[in-house]
Amino acid sequence: MEADVMTKTEDGDMAEWGEWVQVAGEGLDDFVEILYEKRQHLLSGGSIARVSLNKPERMNTLTLATVDEMFRAFYDANHDPMVGVIIVAGKGKHFGAGGDVEWERWGLREAFYNRYPHNRLIRLSRKPVIAQVQGYCIAGHNHMAYCCDFTIAADNAVFGQAGPRVSSPADGFFVPYLTKVVGAKKAREMWMLCRKYKAEQALAMGLVNTVVPLDELEAEVERWCAELLEKSPGCLEVLKASFDQEMDGYRESCVTSAAMYPDWFDMPEGKEGGAAFLAKRKPEFWRLREREADARQALLDAYQAESKPQDEES
Repeated sequence: MEADVMTKTEDGDMAEWGEWVQVAGEGLDDFVEILYEKRQHLLSGGSIARVSLNKPERMNTLTLATVDEMFRAFYDANHDPMVGVIIVAGKGKHFGAGGDVEWERWGLREAFYNRYPHNRLIRLSRKPVIAQVQGYCIAGHNHMAYCCDFTIAADNAVFGQAGPRVSSPADGFFVPYLTKVVGAKKAREMWMLCRKYKAEQALAMGLVNTVVPLDELEAEVERWCAELLEKSPGCLEVLKASFDQEMDGYRESCVTSAAMYPDWFDMPEGKEGGAAFLAKRKPEFWRLREREADARQALLDAYQAESKPQDEES
C-alpha cells in the first residue's frame, strides 16, 4: 500500500494514521459478506489490515461464503510485507451471533467436508490478529475471538456459546483450546451450559485482554496495533507461530468428534434445535429421546421374540 502524505491534526500535531482504504485487486473486488480495508501507520511506516464482517442486519452471521471471503482477505494481508497486524471486526452494533441457523441446516455438512474454518485462518495467519468486539459475541464469533492473538472488548460486549441450545455441536481444535484460555472448568461451563458473560466477567476469566468504553474501542485497538508495529514484524511472526503450535496439538484429539459430526444433522435431535430456533419455540429434545427409547425397546422386544427358541414338536 502506498504511503499516505503526512498530515497535521487540527491541533497542529502530526497525524498518526492515514485513512482507511478499501482494498482492490484480483479476487478482492466482489466481497459481499465482509469489508476489507488497510490503513498505514504514518509514524512507523507499517500498515494494518481490517476484515469486517459486513451483515449487520443479520448480526454478522457466518456462512461458508463468509469464510471464503475471509480466506482471500487473510491471504492478501499475510502476503503483503507492509501489513503488520490484522484486525477482525463486525459492522453494526454486534461483533456477531455465530453461524446462520438457516444455512447451517445443510451448509455445515458442506463446510465439514470442504472446510477452512474461520478460526483456522487465524491460526494459519503469520501476522498477529486482534479481535475488536462490541455487543454480542456468540457461538462461532466467540471462538473466533478467543482464537485471536488478542481480544479487545467494549464494555457492552457479551460472550458465550450456543451450540447445545440449538442442536449445533462443534468439533475442532477450538473447543479444547478454550481450556488453555480460561481453564478446563470454565471452558466446559461456557460450552455445555451456554451461559452468557458480560465484558468484565470475560476479562476476569481471561477471555479478553482488556475492556474499554464502547466509544473508545476503535482507538484502543489502534493503540495496540501501533504498539505492535513498533516491534520487529519478523520476530512477531516467529513468536506467533511458536504460540500457535499449541493449537496444533489438539488436532489429533478431535478425531472422534470429527467422525460423529457430519451425521449429527441427519438425526432428529440434530434437526430439532435449529427448527425450534427458527420457529421461536423451546426445543423438545427429551420428547425425541423418549420416542427413541420407546423405539429401541420395541425393536429389542421384537428381536427377543423372534430369537426365542421354538419348542420341539413332540
